Amino acid sequence: MAECVIEVPDKVSMELAGEHDVLLRALEDRLGIDINLRGNVLVLTGDEVRVDRGADVVNELARLVDSGRSLVPTMIEAVAAAIEQAGRPDALLGDVVWRHRQRSITPTTAGQKAYVDAIRKNTITFGIGPAGTGKTYLAVALATAALSRREVGRIILTRPAVEAGEKLGFLPGDVAAKVDPYLRPLFDAMHDMLDADQAQQYIDRGQIEVAPLAFMRGRTLNDSFIILDEAQNTTIDQMKMFLTRLGFGSTVVVTGDITQVDLPRGRRSGLADIEQVLGGIPNIAVVRFSHEDVVRHKLVQHIVEAYRIHEESDHPWGGTR
Repeated sequence: MAECVIEVPDKVSMELAGEHDVLLRALEDRLGIDINLRGNVLVLTGDEVRVDRGADVVNELARLVDSGRSLVPTMIEAVAAAIEQAGRPDALLGDVVWRHRQRSITPTTAGQKAYVDAIRKNTITFGIGPAGTGKTYLAVALATAALSRREVGRIILTRPAVEAGEKLGFLPGDVAAKVDPYLRPLFDAMHDMLDADQAQQYIDRGQIEVAPLAFMRGRTLNDSFIILDEAQNTTIDQMKMFLTRLGFGSTVVVTGDITQVDLPRGRRSGLADIEQVLGGIPNIAVVRFSHEDVVRHKLVQHIVEAYRIHEESDHPWGGTR
């Protein structure tokens, strides 16, 4: 049993104490050690390795608070994961992809950092992995940054409108209303990056376009940052159609989770064999995320991993069809 005593500034102790010690308990749970706050002094108790790692996490959190950031449970997870995976949180949290108001968007896991670097270096990048790994969110942040720096003339966000359980024809409204539920997650991500009026101005000027995948057919997309989300729900022909829309001066990011295919049985996902089809072609990268890259509630990591283990066992059902 080891013990470490750390004295922290007033504002750090106030952030950690917060309401009902919520953040302190989150930190304790994440690190797997006992933590007591007495005034400005933190006492860490537990396994020696965990205590040493906990001290690194606390010192990094203190540095972030000192630089003006507010602590939230996701920040605790990000710093802890960064130290565990990369050893240097600055290598992740210091890479600011986009900054909006008081919020900085950065990679928070080694997998996310590899993904961000791949998008910057390659013309086409595939981000494949479970929900909650930031595939779409980081891609939208990079697209927003590229548009703001005038590296591209427009952003195009698209998803396949797969009829999972409901037929589009029976949904109320016109075509725009019918596809809105499919495209809403992309709108939500974009509005996290920009003020509502600024986002609407970009949309009105045609600099941000959000449309179903079917609307891409027959087009050549130049000078654009193009994101295809939920690509596991494309067929092989749709994937080929989309990738051949690539024009000059464009960047393409394709995201998806091949364990969450909603295509009818017998239809092969266009994302499933992408590495075998396109492997070895220059300027194309494939980044695979794991449950360790999930940056939502810690329980989501365990859920994702439990399903992965179940699907790899001898059980008759699985996510991919």
